[in-house]
Amino acid sequence: FHSGEREEKCIIEDVPSDTLVIGNYKVQRWDIHKQDFLESAPGLGMFVTVTTPSAEVLLSKLYGPQGTFSFTSYLSGEHVICLQSNSTRFVAFAGSKLRIHLDIRVGEHFLDESVVQAKDKVNEVNSRLEHLIEQIHHISKEQNYEREREEKFRKTSEETNSNILWWAIVQTLILISIGIWQIKSLRDFFISKKLV
Repeated sequence: FHSGEREEKCIIEDVPSDTLVIGNYKVQRWDIHKQDFLESAPGLGMFVTVTTPSAEVLLSKLYGPQGTFSFTSYLSGEHVICLQSNSTRFVAFAGSKLRIHLDIRVGEHFLDESVVQAKDKVNEVNSRLEHLIEQIHHISKEQNYEREREEKFRKTSEETNSNILWWAIVQTLILISIGIWQIKSLRDFFISKKLV
């Protein structure tokens, strides 16, 4: 995505609890003379801030023009990941455009390459099996989180439907009572004018 030099850009990532999140980024600065983005942005860093669903700051750190950040969520929900350059130029003069390449991986588990490279097939099979078990646990955690979200959504929908039903009943009663009042008023008016 593109960003201004002093502009803060935020991404919302829905993450289950106890899940590792890894983000890789690379910043490129616009070069006016070449009319293209430079391959790197020396001297320019990124300030990364991660906020939990309860608005608590989980990570707040300054990185270089290219880097990796990671955090483990302890709450399930929407985590806000914000990136802003550490440019010291005044806002009026900081008109340079930035291109930010961002890759966010949720629930990433790595295989130990040294074990995979081992000649002992039992160790290799064992490590791959442990990796598969970790992935199964992660998928199970994701499914439980989605079930919780679906249950909360269903409760909200049922409450909304119930409120709509009661509102319709109240509106009907009000309309019927206003209609009866108008008929009575009109009948009294006709009687007082001796038209009936």
